[in-house]
Amino acid sequence: MPKIAVIGAGSYGTALGGILAENGYDIDYYDPEKEKERLKDIVDGAKAILVSAPSDVVMKLLFHLPQDKFLIVATKGFLSCKPFEEFSDWAILSGAGFADDIKNKKCVYLTATNQRVIDLFKTESIVFDQTNDKLGVLMCGALKNVYAIRAGELGLRPNTKRKEDYVSEVTDEMAVILAENGAKPSTLKLACGVKDLYLTCGENSRNYQFGKSRTNHEKVKNNMTVEGLAALKRIKRGEIIVPDKAKILQLIMEESEEWD
Repeated sequence: MPKIAVIGAGSYGTALGGILAENGYDIDYYDPEKEKERLKDIVDGAKAILVSAPSDVVMKLLFHLPQDKFLIVATKGFLSCKPFEEFSDWAILSGAGFADDIKNKKCVYLTATNQRVIDLFKTESIVFDQTNDKLGVLMCGALKNVYAIRAGELGLRPNTKRKEDYVSEVTDEMAVILAENGAKPSTLKLACGVKDLYLTCGENSRNYQFGKSRTNHEKVKNNMTVEGLAALKRIKRGEIIVPDKAKILQLIMEESEEWD
């Protein structure tokens, strides 16, 4: 039975790992928060490596992963393909699916940049689309988390005109940002684009809850991963070009200077 190493034993990693197990693969999880010594043993015998840990954690672990194995990036938070350029074979799995929905076999929509990824995760409850625009998929996954923080601050409710207008405005803005940075604006039409943006700008999103807590002056749980914050730091460090037309993103960047 072929083994796949899953880096990240949180809710999303175990949800994806569960699909792989059902599809006949031997899954070995590595939890970077609890383990330090077992990483080499896990990845050495694996056919492929799936990374689903927070992006800041993955950045530190990439240097310890074999570059000749098939790497599947399910972490949302990267704005560039550069961290993965040393890997000879890598792909992305992204899109509009919360961990609980995947575990409960609800219909979710995901984007893959490689047919092998679709074959690995093929199940009746997942609808796939595909693109070769790796940069666009990564940027969509990172940017939507940043915009979701703002959605939480605004208290946007599902199925309201305010949310529909916000998502529409953000989609237009993201298209400009993707084009300015060499990605394809058409990628926004895929599951990793508007579908994931709409989902993440909702109450089940940690990024949304972070924004909401700021508006309500509530404390945020210390152990809650907010990928939008990590992406925002990378944007402010200049990892992508932020065009003048990206008014919402510029506003978020300005306001974040006053965040604790």
